[in-house]
Amino acid sequence: MQTTCPVSDTQTLRPLGPDSLTWRYFGDLRGLLLISRVGLLQNLHPGLAAGVQEHSDLFVNPWNRLLRSISPILAVVYGGEQAPATGVQIRDWHRQIKGMDAQGRRYHALSPELFYWAHATFFEGQIAAQALFGTPLDEAKLERLYQESIQWYALYGLPMTTVPADYKAFQLYWQDMLDARLEMTGVARWYLDGNKSLPAPYAWMRGPLWWLLRPLFDQGARWLAVGSLPASLRQRLKLPWSAKDQRRLDGLSRLVRALWKVLPRRCRYFPQAYTALRRAGKAV
Repeated sequence: MQTTCPVSDTQTLRPLGPDSLTWRYFGDLRGLLLISRVGLLQNLHPGLAAGVQEHSDLFVNPWNRLLRSISPILAVVYGGEQAPATGVQIRDWHRQIKGMDAQGRRYHALSPELFYWAHATFFEGQIAAQALFGTPLDEAKLERLYQESIQWYALYGLPMTTVPADYKAFQLYWQDMLDARLEMTGVARWYLDGNKSLPAPYAWMRGPLWWLLRPLFDQGARWLAVGSLPASLRQRLKLPWSAKDQRRLDGLSRLVRALWKVLPRRCRYFPQAYTALRRAGKAV
Protein backbone atom coordinates (compact mmCIF):
# COMPACT_ATOMS: atom_id res chain seq x y z
CA MET A 1 0.00 0.00 0.00
CA GLN A 2 1.35 3.41 -0.94
CA THR A 3 1.55 5.58 2.16
CA THR A 4 2.16 9.04 0.71
CA CYS A 5 0.26 11.02 -1.88
CA PRO A 6 1.49 10.07 -5.38
CA VAL A 7 0.15 13.06 -7.30
CA SER A 8 1.87 16.33 -8.09
CA ASP A 9 0.67 19.80 -7.14
CA THR A 10 -0.26 20.70 -10.72
CA GLN A 11 -2.50 17.66 -11.06
CA THR A 12 -4.64 18.64 -8.09
CA LEU A 13 -4.71 22.45 -8.21
CA ARG A 14 -8.40 22.73 -8.91
CA PRO A 15 -11.09 23.89 -6.51
CA LEU A 16 -13.66 21.63 -4.95
CA GLY A 17 -17.12 21.89 -6.43
CA PRO A 18 -20.76 21.66 -5.36
CA ASP A 19 -20.96 17.92 -6.04
CA SER A 20 -18.17 17.17 -3.55
CA LEU A 21 -18.85 15.65 -0.15
CA THR A 22 -16.66 18.35 1.37
CA TRP A 23 -19.15 21.00 0.24
CA ARG A 24 -21.84 18.97 1.96
CA TYR A 25 -20.03 18.42 5.26
CA PHE A 26 -17.41 21.09 5.90
CA GLY A 27 -19.87 23.99 6.07
CA ASP A 28 -22.26 22.00 8.28
CA LEU A 29 -22.83 24.06 11.43
CA ARG A 30 -22.70 20.96 13.60
CA GLY A 31 -18.97 21.14 13.05
CA LEU A 32 -18.96 24.36 15.06
CA LEU A 33 -19.80 22.28 18.14
CA LEU A 34 -16.41 20.62 17.74
CA ILE A 35 -14.33 23.68 16.83
CA SER A 36 -12.75 23.69 20.30
CA ARG A 37 -11.85 20.02 19.74
CA VAL A 38 -10.07 20.99 16.52
CA GLY A 39 -8.21 23.75 18.35
CA LEU A 40 -7.23 21.40 21.17
CA LEU A 41 -5.94 18.72 18.79
CA GLN A 42 -3.90 21.32 16.94
CA ASN A 43 -2.39 22.72 20.11
CA LEU A 44 -1.42 19.29 21.41
CA HIS A 45 1.23 19.37 18.70
CA PRO A 46 4.28 21.01 20.33
CA GLY A 47 5.43 22.88 17.25
CA LEU A 48 1.99 24.20 16.39
CA ALA A 49 1.38 25.20 20.01
CA ALA A 50 4.68 27.09 20.11
CA GLY A 51 3.72 29.02 16.99
CA VAL A 52 0.35 29.91 18.48
CA GLN A 53 1.90 30.97 21.77
CA GLU A 54 4.60 33.13 20.21
CA HIS A 55 2.82 34.55 17.16
CA SER A 56 -0.89 34.92 17.96
CA ASP A 57 -3.26 36.73 20.32
CA LEU A 58 -4.71 33.49 21.68
CA PHE A 59 -4.29 34.45 25.33
CA VAL A 60 -5.93 37.85 24.81
CA ASN A 61 -9.07 36.59 23.07
CA PRO A 62 -8.97 32.83 22.40
CA TRP A 63 -12.43 32.46 20.87
CA ASN A 64 -11.94 35.37 18.50
CA ARG A 65 -8.66 33.82 17.37
CA LEU A 66 -10.37 30.49 16.73
CA LEU A 67 -13.51 31.79 15.05
CA ARG A 68 -11.78 34.22 12.70
CA SER A 69 -9.81 31.33 11.19
CA ILE A 70 -13.03 29.77 9.91
CA SER A 71 -13.91 32.25 7.16
CA PRO A 72 -10.65 32.02 5.16
CA ILE A 73 -10.70 28.22 5.27
CA LEU A 74 -14.34 28.19 4.14
CA ALA A 75 -13.22 30.41 1.26
CA VAL A 76 -10.71 27.76 0.18
CA VAL A 77 -13.40 25.07 0.18
CA TYR A 78 -16.30 27.10 -1.29
CA GLY A 79 -14.39 29.79 -3.17
CA GLY A 80 -14.56 28.32 -6.67
CA GLU A 81 -12.01 29.82 -9.02
CA GLN A 82 -10.74 32.13 -6.26
CA ALA A 83 -9.92 29.19 -3.98
CA PRO A 84 -6.31 28.67 -5.14
CA ALA A 85 -5.48 32.35 -4.58
CA THR A 86 -7.03 32.20 -1.11
CA GLY A 87 -5.07 29.04 -0.32
CA VAL A 88 -1.80 30.71 -1.29
CA GLN A 89 -2.74 33.76 0.79
CA ILE A 90 -3.34 31.58 3.85
CA ARG A 91 -0.02 29.83 3.27
CA ASP A 92 1.81 33.16 3.02
CA TRP A 93 0.32 34.40 6.29
CA HIS A 94 2.35 31.65 7.97
CA ARG A 95 5.73 32.31 6.39
CA GLN A 96 7.20 34.15 9.40
CA ILE A 97 5.79 31.82 12.05
CA LYS A 98 8.87 29.96 13.22
CA GLY A 99 11.08 29.53 16.26
CA MET A 100 11.80 27.01 19.00
CA ASP A 101 9.25 25.03 20.98
CA ALA A 102 9.31 24.48 24.74
CA GLN A 103 11.78 21.57 24.36
CA GLY A 104 14.19 23.54 22.18
CA ARG A 105 13.05 21.94 18.93
CA ARG A 106 12.86 24.13 15.85
CA TYR A 107 9.48 24.61 14.18
CA HIS A 108 8.14 26.41 11.14
CA ALA A 109 4.44 26.75 10.40
CA LEU A 110 5.04 25.84 6.75
CA SER A 111 6.88 22.64 7.52
CA PRO A 112 4.99 19.70 5.99
CA GLU A 113 4.36 18.16 9.43
CA LEU A 114 2.84 21.24 11.06
CA PHE A 115 0.77 22.57 8.19
CA TYR A 116 -0.59 19.16 7.26
CA TRP A 117 -1.48 18.37 10.88
CA ALA A 118 -3.60 21.52 11.06
CA HIS A 119 -5.32 20.51 7.82
CA ALA A 120 -5.79 16.94 9.05
CA THR A 121 -7.70 18.13 12.11
CA PHE A 122 -10.16 20.03 9.92
CA PHE A 123 -10.62 17.03 7.62
CA GLU A 124 -11.06 14.56 10.49
CA GLY A 125 -13.39 17.01 12.24
CA GLN A 126 -15.97 16.43 9.51
CA ILE A 127 -15.94 12.72 10.25
CA ALA A 128 -16.15 13.26 14.00
CA ALA A 129 -19.05 15.72 13.68
CA GLN A 130 -21.08 13.32 11.56
CA ALA A 131 -20.30 10.39 13.85
CA LEU A 132 -21.38 12.30 16.95
CA PHE A 133 -24.19 14.54 15.71
CA GLY A 134 -25.24 13.22 12.30
CA THR A 135 -24.97 10.02 10.29
CA PRO A 136 -21.62 8.16 10.48
CA LEU A 137 -19.93 7.93 7.09
CA ASP A 138 -19.46 4.58 5.38
CA GLU A 139 -16.15 3.41 3.92
CA ALA A 140 -16.88 4.67 0.42
CA LYS A 141 -17.72 8.16 1.65
CA LEU A 142 -14.70 8.21 3.95
CA GLU A 143 -12.40 7.43 1.04
CA ARG A 144 -14.09 9.93 -1.25
CA LEU A 145 -13.99 12.65 1.41
CA TYR A 146 -10.33 11.92 2.05
CA GLN A 147 -9.41 12.14 -1.64
CA GLU A 148 -11.19 15.50 -1.74
CA SER A 149 -9.10 16.58 1.24
CA ILE A 150 -5.96 15.96 -0.83
CA GLN A 151 -7.36 18.18 -3.59
CA TRP A 152 -8.21 20.81 -0.95
CA TYR A 153 -4.76 20.65 0.69
CA ALA A 154 -3.02 21.08 -2.66
CA LEU A 155 -4.60 24.54 -2.96
CA TYR A 156 -2.21 25.79 -0.26
CA GLY A 157 0.70 25.24 -2.62
CA LEU A 158 2.83 23.17 -0.23
CA PRO A 159 4.74 19.92 -0.88
CA MET A 160 2.51 16.86 -1.07
CA THR A 161 5.18 14.32 -0.16
CA THR A 162 3.94 13.75 3.41
CA VAL A 163 0.24 13.48 2.52
CA PRO A 164 -1.13 9.92 2.97
CA ALA A 165 -2.25 8.43 -0.32
CA ASP A 166 -5.59 7.03 0.81
CA TYR A 167 -7.87 6.89 3.81
CA LYS A 168 -6.33 3.71 5.21
CA ALA A 169 -2.90 5.36 5.14
CA PHE A 170 -4.42 8.45 6.74
CA GLN A 171 -5.81 6.34 9.58
CA LEU A 172 -2.31 4.98 10.26
CA TYR A 173 -0.90 8.52 10.17
CA TRP A 174 -3.65 9.80 12.48
CA GLN A 175 -3.17 7.04 15.04
CA ASP A 176 0.59 7.53 15.04
CA MET A 177 0.09 11.23 15.74
CA LEU A 178 -2.25 10.42 18.63
CA ASP A 179 0.08 7.77 20.07
CA ALA A 180 3.52 9.25 19.56
CA ARG A 181 3.58 12.91 18.53
CA LEU A 182 0.93 14.80 20.48
CA GLU A 183 1.68 15.91 24.04
CA MET A 184 0.30 18.11 26.78
CA THR A 185 1.68 21.49 25.73
CA GLY A 186 1.49 24.67 27.75
CA VAL A 187 -1.15 26.09 25.43
CA ALA A 188 -3.31 22.97 25.73
CA ARG A 189 -2.97 22.93 29.52
CA TRP A 190 -3.88 26.63 29.71
CA TYR A 191 -7.04 25.93 27.70
CA LEU A 192 -8.02 22.86 29.69
CA ASP A 193 -7.53 24.65 33.02
CA GLY A 194 -10.26 27.13 32.08
CA ASN A 195 -10.34 30.90 32.03
CA LYS A 196 -12.68 32.70 34.41
CA SER A 197 -11.93 36.04 32.73
CA LEU A 198 -12.61 34.73 29.23
CA PRO A 199 -13.48 37.77 27.09
CA ALA A 200 -16.32 37.90 24.58
CA PRO A 201 -15.08 37.07 21.07
CA TYR A 202 -16.77 40.16 19.62
CA ALA A 203 -17.70 43.57 21.02
CA TRP A 204 -21.41 43.08 20.29
CA MET A 205 -21.47 40.07 22.64
CA ARG A 206 -20.24 41.99 25.69
CA GLY A 207 -22.47 42.57 28.70
CA PRO A 208 -25.51 40.48 29.74
CA LEU A 209 -25.39 38.34 26.59
CA TRP A 210 -21.83 37.25 27.38
CA TRP A 211 -22.69 36.57 31.02
CA LEU A 212 -25.18 34.02 29.72
CA LEU A 213 -22.97 32.57 26.98
CA ARG A 214 -19.60 32.45 28.74
CA PRO A 215 -20.25 29.14 30.55
CA LEU A 216 -21.01 27.53 27.17
CA PHE A 217 -17.89 28.95 25.55
CA ASP A 218 -15.73 28.02 28.56
CA GLN A 219 -16.81 24.96 30.55
CA GLY A 220 -19.19 23.62 27.89
CA ALA A 221 -16.73 23.86 25.01
CA ARG A 222 -13.90 22.32 27.04
CA TRP A 223 -16.13 19.47 28.21
CA LEU A 224 -17.22 18.73 24.65
CA ALA A 225 -13.66 18.96 23.33
CA VAL A 226 -12.40 16.44 25.89
CA GLY A 227 -15.36 14.10 25.50
CA SER A 228 -15.12 13.99 21.72
CA LEU A 229 -11.37 13.32 21.63
CA PRO A 230 -10.32 9.84 20.55
CA ALA A 231 -10.56 7.72 23.71
CA SER A 232 -6.98 6.46 23.36
CA LEU A 233 -5.64 10.02 23.38
CA ARG A 234 -7.85 11.08 26.27
CA GLN A 235 -6.58 8.15 28.30
CA ARG A 236 -2.93 8.74 27.39
CA LEU A 237 -3.18 12.37 28.49
CA LYS A 238 -5.07 11.34 31.65
CA LEU A 239 -7.99 13.65 30.93
CA PRO A 240 -10.93 12.83 33.22
CA TRP A 241 -14.09 11.49 31.59
CA SER A 242 -16.72 9.59 33.57
CA ALA A 243 -19.60 7.31 32.67
CA LYS A 244 -21.90 10.16 33.67
CA ASP A 245 -20.09 12.47 31.25
CA GLN A 246 -20.57 9.92 28.49
CA ARG A 247 -24.30 9.64 29.19
CA ARG A 248 -24.61 13.40 28.98
CA LEU A 249 -22.71 13.47 25.70
CA ASP A 250 -24.94 10.72 24.30
CA GLY A 251 -27.99 12.76 25.34
CA LEU A 252 -26.61 15.87 23.66
CA SER A 253 -25.97 13.85 20.52
CA ARG A 254 -29.59 12.68 20.42
CA LEU A 255 -30.84 16.23 21.03
CA VAL A 256 -28.77 17.70 18.20
CA ARG A 257 -29.93 14.98 15.79
CA ALA A 258 -33.56 15.64 16.70
CA LEU A 259 -33.26 19.42 16.32
CA TRP A 260 -31.42 19.03 13.03
CA LYS A 261 -34.41 17.36 11.43
CA VAL A 262 -36.60 20.43 11.90
CA LEU A 263 -34.08 23.18 11.12
CA PRO A 264 -34.49 24.99 7.77
CA ARG A 265 -31.63 24.16 5.41
CA ARG A 266 -30.33 27.74 5.50
CA CYS A 267 -29.81 27.37 9.25
CA ARG A 268 -27.74 24.22 8.87
CA TYR A 269 -24.74 25.84 7.18
CA PHE A 270 -22.27 28.64 7.70
CA PRO A 271 -23.48 31.62 5.63
CA GLN A 272 -20.51 31.33 3.23
CA ALA A 273 -21.30 27.69 2.61
CA TYR A 274 -25.04 28.21 2.20
CA THR A 275 -24.48 31.09 -0.25
CA ALA A 276 -22.20 28.89 -2.37
CA LEU A 277 -24.66 25.99 -2.25
CA ARG A 278 -27.56 28.24 -3.21
CA ARG A 279 -25.60 29.75 -6.08
CA ALA A 280 -24.88 26.23 -7.34
CA GLY A 281 -28.52 25.20 -7.00
CA LYS A 282 -27.79 22.79 -4.14
CA ALA A 283 -29.50 24.69 -1.29
CA VAL A 284 -32.87 23.00 -1.50
